[in-house]
Amino acid sequence: MTQENAYPVSKEGLAANGHTLTTVDDDGPATQPNEPAPGLLSRRPVRLLLGLVVPALILVLWQLNSVVGVFSAVQLPPPSAVGTAAVELIERGELWIHIAISTQRVLIGFALGATLGLALGALLGLSRLADALLSPTIGALRAVPSLAWVPLLILWMKIGEDSKVTLILIGAFFPVFTTLFLALRHVDRNLVEAARAFGLKGIRLLTTVQLPAVVPAVFSGLRLALAQAWLFLVAAELIASSLGLGFLLTDSTNNGRTDRIFLAIILLAVIGKTTDALLGIAERWAVRRWT
Repeated sequence: MTQENAYPVSKEGLAANGHTLTTVDDDGPATQPNEPAPGLLSRRPVRLLLGLVVPALILVLWQLNSVVGVFSAVQLPPPSAVGTAAVELIERGELWIHIAISTQRVLIGFALGATLGLALGALLGLSRLADALLSPTIGALRAVPSLAWVPLLILWMKIGEDSKVTLILIGAFFPVFTTLFLALRHVDRNLVEAARAFGLKGIRLLTTVQLPAVVPAVFSGLRLALAQAWLFLVAAELIASSLGLGFLLTDSTNNGRTDRIFLAIILLAVIGKTTDALLGIAERWAVRRWT
């Protein structure tokens, strides 16, 4: 059997398809599985409107509580009170500072954690030796709760920005590392062997076959890591912070300002969803480009 018959794939198919072998047909282009026609729910405006239904319903019920009085105004202030609290902080020039500081911390910690996660995930996913050496240690560290790192970070890095960013880095690292490591281990072996038969090795094999095959998994890990970074932000801003949405949340709790507590929670939700949506745009571009 010749080499071509043993691996009936084209170089173009290897470069364009990261998951399955692309079969070359003599009579036309490569065969593709039949996909259902896109329905109404696949249209972005429709999905956007549907996504606003639940928030609108929550807002209506929230406002209705101020009339019915199931919860007191101290327990659940009306939406207008939360809006008034936001206006007060804007007029004092504090709200935008809190938002900017928290966003900066999250983005820096996320970028560093994701980079480290991609590097180690690729290393352990491609190297059996590195997997045997490092997997037990990384698995043990992953089980440590986030707040357990706070005393050590204060001891080692004091109470400045470094300790806060490092805690967010820890939160962002593990989702990226885990998803990339597992995805590389499950790349179709037939596809890899076929690529090697065409002379692809090392970095060229990684960039042409293996990385395109795991692009969706990588972005799933990145989006999980970004959400984790926002979760770790509140814990990070417990480290003697005087600015940020986490500080606003804890300071409002200490002062009994329920309206500001709800404001901080809403801002964390909105900004977190916005950053996730931006990452989703990058994911769609990468999937079109690499898969």
